Amino acid sequence: MGLSEREQKLLEELERGLMEGDSSFAAKAQRVGNPAGRVIAGALLAIIGLGVLVTGVFIQFAAIGVVGFLVMLGGLVLATSNLQLPDMPTGLPKSGSGQSGPGKNFFEDRWDKRQGGQ
Repeated sequence: MGLSEREQKLLEELERGLMEGDSSFAAKAQRVGNPAGRVIAGALLAIIGLGVLVTGVFIQFAAIGVVGFLVMLGGLVLATSNLQLPDMPTGLPKSGSGQSGPGKNFFEDRWDKRQGGQ
């Protein structure tokens, strides 16, 4: 199920706010990039390895089964090796701390605005 136009605009606004609010996070997020190609290639390699493994079991030849398992394992390693999440800042202020201004979390600011600026 896709997002509605309003939800897409809200998501883009939140992303923009997050990127503008924390420049170090923005730099890390851009550096990570999109590892979709590796995930797809790794998944395909894992499926091929599974097929070779099943073939080796079906014809009762252990060497083919072992090769299939290694190919499948290599595909899974390839698919998950590039999934690096950016480091999130720690020690954010608690919502009841009364802190306001640039050190306050973007989402807390949005929540405060919706609650009438409390």
